[in-house]
Formats: sequence, structure tokens, C-alpha cells
Amino acid sequence: MSNSEPSFTHLDAAGHARMVDVTAKTPTVREAVATGEVRCSAEVLTALRDGTVPKGDVLAVARIAGIAAAKKTPDLLPLAHVIGVHGVVLDLELREDHVAIRAAVRTADRTGVEMEALTAVSVAALAVVDMVKGVDRSAEITAVRVVAKSGGRSGDWHRPEAAGPR
Repeated sequence: MSNSEPSFTHLDAAGHARMVDVTAKTPTVREAVATGEVRCSAEVLTALRDGTVPKGDVLAVARIAGIAAAKKTPDLLPLAHVIGVHGVVLDLELREDHVAIRAAVRTADRTGVEMEALTAVSVAALAVVDMVKGVDRSAEITAVRVVAKSGGRSGDWHRPEAAGPR
């Protein structure tokens, strides 16, 4: 491979997938924050505010689903490392036309938790859709993305347009 070609860390010299060896890296405190949205009808948002969604407490179920999912990320993503997920804060907020979801995941380990934060948001969003689909079949998941990370070799990063959940 020439110096001008990119180096793919998850491929070996023959082009086969491999898990990057992080054994030599020093554990550090790391955090990643991801956000996402579930866009839904005014009827669903009213039912969420009133606590009248037929399947029950949507936000509580989504919060627990997202937290559990963060801890299962390596089971879903085959090249993700098994790491200690030491903290997950998952918040859901009712907005004018959507449910805003924000997950902050923390660890003290050898690799970051961006995938865990994204997984937490994605599964929390799936749980919302699952619980409201009987009321609004058009509910959709949008804007799932990492908005900040800290720790590790690359240091801190914040998505420029991400002053907070939309």
C-alpha cells in the first residue's frame, strides 16, 4: 500500500476483516454522546404527554431498552470490542413534532464508546416506534449521530452544529 492510499485498521494485509488489537493501549476515561429523533404524529405526542399510549409507558421502556442495548453492542457489531460500559444516561424529551433522544455513555477502557452511544439511541428509538406503531404507522427514526466524544488518543470532539438536541 502506498502512502497516498488509506490504511484500513479493520482489514489485514489480505483484505480480510479483523478486530483491531488494543491490548497495548492504556485505559482512559472516555465518553460519547449520540442523539436521534423519532418523528411522529401530534396524536402520538399527545398520548405520550398524557400517558395514554395503549402499550404503556413508552419513554420508560425506551430508556431501559437503550441502556441494555449499549451493553450489548459487541453482540450486534462483530468488530466492536467488548468493553466495560460504566455509565449510560439516556434521556427522552417530547418536542413539538418528535421525541428527542440523547445517550451519554462512559467507560474507563482502551477504546471509545461511540458505537455504544449510537446503539443506545437507535434501540431506544426502535422501542418508541414499536410501542406507538399501533397509533401512528408513519413514525420514523431520523438524525441518529454522534455529537461529541472525549478521551482517548484523539481527545475531545464536538459536532460543530450540535449545541444540543434539536
